[in-house]
Amino acid sequence: MDAQTVVPRKLWEHPDPKSTTMYQFMHDVNRLHGLKLKTYNDLYRWSINNRGAFYDKVWKLGNWIHEGTYSRVVDETAPITDLPKWFEGVKVNFAENFLWTTGASPNERTTTHKEDDRVAVTEIREGNTEVRNHTWADLRRRAGELAGALKARGVVEGDRVVVVGAHSVSTFTVMLATLWLGGIFSSSSTDMGVGGLLQRTTQIDPKFVFFDDGAIYNGKRLDLQDKIQGVTEGMRKCPSFKATVIIPRFEASRKAPKTGIDNTETLEAFLRASSAQPPELARVAFQAPSIIYYSSGTTGTPKAIVHGTGPLLLNLSKESTLHHDLGRTDVAMQYTTTGWIMYLASVAHLLIGGRAIFYDGSPLLPDAAVLLRIMEQQGVTFFGTSPRWMSEVRKSGIRPRTDFDLSKLKLVSSTGMVLPDELFEWFYDTAFPKNVHLCNISGGTDIAGCFVIDNPLTPVYVGGTQGPALGVPFAVYDHDLEPGTKGAPLPAGTPGDLVSPAAFPNVPLFLWNDGPKAPGPKYTSAYFSRFKDTWAQGDFCVIHPVTGNVNMLGRSDGVLNPSGVRFGSSDIYGVVEKYFADEIRESICVGQRRPQDQDERVVLFLLMREGKTLTRGLVSDIRERIAKELTKRHVPKYIFEVPDIPTTVNLKKVELPVKHIISGRTVNPSGTLLNPQSLDFFYRFQNVEDLTEPQAKL
Repeated sequence: MDAQTVVPRKLWEHPDPKSTTMYQFMHDVNRLHGLKLKTYNDLYRWSINNRGAFYDKVWKLGNWIHEGTYSRVVDETAPITDLPKWFEGVKVNFAENFLWTTGASPNERTTTHKEDDRVAVTEIREGNTEVRNHTWADLRRRAGELAGALKARGVVEGDRVVVVGAHSVSTFTVMLATLWLGGIFSSSSTDMGVGGLLQRTTQIDPKFVFFDDGAIYNGKRLDLQDKIQGVTEGMRKCPSFKATVIIPRFEASRKAPKTGIDNTETLEAFLRASSAQPPELARVAFQAPSIIYYSSGTTGTPKAIVHGTGPLLLNLSKESTLHHDLGRTDVAMQYTTTGWIMYLASVAHLLIGGRAIFYDGSPLLPDAAVLLRIMEQQGVTFFGTSPRWMSEVRKSGIRPRTDFDLSKLKLVSSTGMVLPDELFEWFYDTAFPKNVHLCNISGGTDIAGCFVIDNPLTPVYVGGTQGPALGVPFAVYDHDLEPGTKGAPLPAGTPGDLVSPAAFPNVPLFLWNDGPKAPGPKYTSAYFSRFKDTWAQGDFCVIHPVTGNVNMLGRSDGVLNPSGVRFGSSDIYGVVEKYFADEIRESICVGQRRPQDQDERVVLFLLMREGKTLTRGLVSDIRERIAKELTKRHVPKYIFEVPDIPTTVNLKKVELPVKHIISGRTVNPSGTLLNPQSLDFFYRFQNVEDLTEPQAKL
């Protein structure tokens, strides 16, 4: 039997799917439309074939504070490349819906849903030594005060405000205050270098940059004065820029704020301009721009991706309430930095009235159990993380379900990279309570959401994701089609490019500085040039023909193709992580095809664990294991040890710069790389024949 048709091991299924919000949603659809939908696949197909009706119901489920009405949800006949309008005639305010309610009446601002004295955010710093609770009243007061100061300083609808800060209430306050006025918010992490910060920030010409004056990571408190000065000086070329506002991160700087940098002011001084009463909330058009996040930019300047207010409300509520089955009694903790789209996911739970945990610091200090202790102490029901964290917990020998009380935990989501099969089995066999729903998800900054996601109506099997997200058209197209060709869905079991062949709300409104009309040339090149009238995400994947799960195989531009045999780098990573985790810390696998090469060869680079060395014997073992687990055609031509592997500041390893370098190109490292100097080592592999495997010494 072909491996693709073997049903993988079932690990989890919901004990009472009829109790879930998604099941009730499906029942309501049946009642309203005279249908007999029974399964998730039934509901998914209906949501795609009736996107107007589906998103109308999602909108009404959210019960958002708004004004105005709409005559239709969207023109479903318009291709996605036309970027059709959604919910024309409706006006909303993002901050208003965060801070007040989705209560009994769509236009009622204050109800008993988000009580003043109920805790909204629990803020925790590295080491779990500082815990602060913030109520809904606290958030409204802080956001209103800062919104008043921003308005007094000239911020109006459409103006950009940036924060470079920790995952803290201070950062969230800047977000809320900006959106309060109808402004456009963007955030970056403090661990990014000055060059990377300016690459992002100068693109969008903000009026103000808010900047933490310190940071904590790996047990150290870091002074950020040099970064503040470097960014502020670099912002001088931006015509709209007025000042950098310095946020005191620690008590010492709050009592004695640092000054002396030109064109900066303290947060305390900035707030003096605020009026006694908060300003009026600016309700903006449904698709008015509200948030900007950036592509990884691993080989060039990051794209500034602009998302709309209403589409974000729709998608965040759809994923939280329908897919994750969360509500106001849940406690959510998403580990993330502020420079990644998952920051938006980390605060999304507040939209539905739940409590969120903001953690600032390393997830592995003082040990790999720090986040588990917080989950136990705070009664976390939803935890968002990455395969990298799970791998570190597994290697540490921690057994979460016996070492900690995780009785309230319901869901754990994983994203950022492919989740290996062995981590699925470790999760249920050894690590977490068997009732916990493991939610392997994949999407991106591009859509501020998921293409493939969890759901409570189907089982979790080993490997892949449970399936496509409701209301998001999904297909797999042939990778080898000529650019601009109209594609057609490949049969399940055949790998190809992940695409969306029809419109959905949460595509970007536009890319900043990309021409007078969307989609501009950069937008079209990034998403619409690959296939006619189709969004191409740039991911390589395959649908399992039996379970319907979607297995992510890597980036399309990183597809390995030796002698015409296509496979994803995740195939190799899975073998390395499963069988050689004790010796190998990390790996990166790319194709090499230089101008003089007739064919592509696969090269595997390995970062060894401390005290371990890549030997010829180990190289032989790795090759034999890959041939046994996959095929001989998957075996890398070369395997080398390297001193470091390039990652973004969000710890996602990046293949494309390495592929370009070893294929003979010169790469200008992006400012979003955490360790750009790591790329220098790979230039020696342009002449790979001159090297001796496995140490690569010239």
